Amino acid sequence: MVDLTKRYDVLVVGGGNAALCAAISARRDGASVLVLEAAPKFYRGGNTRHTRNMRCAHDAATDTLSGPYYEDEFYDDLLRVTGGTTNEELARLMIHESKEMLTWIAEQGVRFQPSLGGTLSLGRTNSFYLGGGRAMLNALYKTAEDLGVAIAYDAEVLALNVENGMFISARLKQDDGFVDVRAGALVAAAGGFEANIDWLEESWGPAARNFLIRGTPYNRGTVLKMLLGAGVEEIGDPTQCHAVAIDARAPKFDGGIITRLDCVVFGIVVNKNCERFYDEGEDVWPKRYAIWGRLVAAQPDQIGYIIFDAPSLDLFMPSLFPPIKANSIGELAEKLELDRAALERTVSDFNAAVVPGTFDHTVLDDCHTEGLTPQKSHWARRIENAPFYAYPVRPGITFTYLGVRVNRESRMMMADGSPSANMFAAGEIMAGNVLTKGYAAGIGMTIGSVFGRIAGREAAANARN
Repeated sequence: MVDLTKRYDVLVVGGGNAALCAAISARRDGASVLVLEAAPKFYRGGNTRHTRNMRCAHDAATDTLSGPYYEDEFYDDLLRVTGGTTNEELARLMIHESKEMLTWIAEQGVRFQPSLGGTLSLGRTNSFYLGGGRAMLNALYKTAEDLGVAIAYDAEVLALNVENGMFISARLKQDDGFVDVRAGALVAAAGGFEANIDWLEESWGPAARNFLIRGTPYNRGTVLKMLLGAGVEEIGDPTQCHAVAIDARAPKFDGGIITRLDCVVFGIVVNKNCERFYDEGEDVWPKRYAIWGRLVAAQPDQIGYIIFDAPSLDLFMPSLFPPIKANSIGELAEKLELDRAALERTVSDFNAAVVPGTFDHTVLDDCHTEGLTPQKSHWARRIENAPFYAYPVRPGITFTYLGVRVNRESRMMMADGSPSANMFAAGEIMAGNVLTKGYAAGIGMTIGSVFGRIAGREAAANARN
């Protein structure tokens, strides 16, 4: 039984990768640490439960990575997905520190598998966890517990007592009453507000009601709202998020990685009016897959359909749900409840515009369209070989980018420009400092791990002083 009446050096609010990295880092620096996880133990870990990999800079191939991924290349990739709007100081700090994370994370018991090739194209840049996110998470929890970190589950923070930028205590519901947990420093690692549909609707309007939430239903943004209400400086756009196109048949919450679809580049994507609305072959999939959630969100009724034919069926990782299959485009349209003539016309126009080349999904090949708007820049092949397939897709929100501003120490900054006295943040709750928009595969885990380690270290030092 965790003693909630004890005053800890460091209080970590959250239970995912960022929280555990902070807790372990603080504990290894000699601090007493309490972790408050709002979810029950079975659902602990937030979105970390559904992750697969982490993007880290490294100067040479390793046992689990097929080649080097230098800091400048990482930074260029980040600039490409954010449109150049990242905080350069914090982004370069994160990338530089990420070079140590592969070793540090392994020292905490996490294991990686050999590099992956195939359609993901991440074997050189991203390290994949052996056993996936839950195995990674279990390793971090075991290490934290072995080090003496106290962990409380079903421990939702209901209020924060913050005075002039100094954290005093956090209030929890306990049995029939409340308990105030005190600590010398706070690390907020409680995620974004993606599971709070009402909050999403404030920025997105009624369209938000059609969004699916890929991860935990517990990331409701309550801690974020409390911190902003206590005078912490806000950063980020509430409409910006990591959003991908996922199978429209996925559950409302917690569908995870198995509902994601990686087949956009192999076909075309149409809306309910059977109209294409974006270049499906703009860039390699890990750099562009995260734009498709927002693209679909802008379509009528927030629904889209990925259309492809038989030669593409075995080229990508399938969804949990089987594709819808038909012997003709017209039959496929009827099964999707789309206008038959309109879908046939869109596919026919696309096929007529395809300029054949040498198809290679691992590089920016020369298969493209001409005279078509929008064009398909790469991997364009005629959709003409039966059977034909389709996946219905909706926006799948992973995490939101609105958060709290931090400095190099991962210390929260107050709205008046001063640093907080003893409050730090890591993970999705501060991701907007680096991710203003867009996403590159695995970078969420990088942000959580790097800034979690920094926040824990700095919180421990702050508590000692």
